[in-house]
Amino acid sequence: MKTLGNLVVIFLVILGTLALIPLAATGAGIVLSIFCLALWFLPFWIIATSEKTTGFEKIAWLLAMICLSWFAWVFYFFLAPIKPKRFSDRFGQYHY
Repeated sequence: MKTLGNLVVIFLVILGTLALIPLAATGAGIVLSIFCLALWFLPFWIIATSEKTTGFEKIAWLLAMICLSWFAWVFYFFLAPIKPKRFSDRFGQYHY
C-alpha cells in the first residue's frame, strides 16, 4: 500500500511540475517583454535627459526619433548640438 501511495505522490509532483511550466513561461515572457520595452525607450530617455541640447532642438531630436527612425539617436550622438552653445562671461558678452 505504501508503494501505491508513493507512486501517487510522484505522479502528482510530476503533474504539478508540468502545470507550472506554462506559468514560468508566461512570467519569463512578461519579464522579457518589459526588458525589450525598456531597451526601446532607453534612447528617448537619453536624449530627453541630455544636457547637450535644449529647447526646440531637443524636441526636434525626439520627434526625429519618433517619426523617422529609432536609430536617430545614433545621429544625435554624432551631430548634437547643431548650433554651438553660447557662453557669457561676467561682462555679458557672448562667445562662440
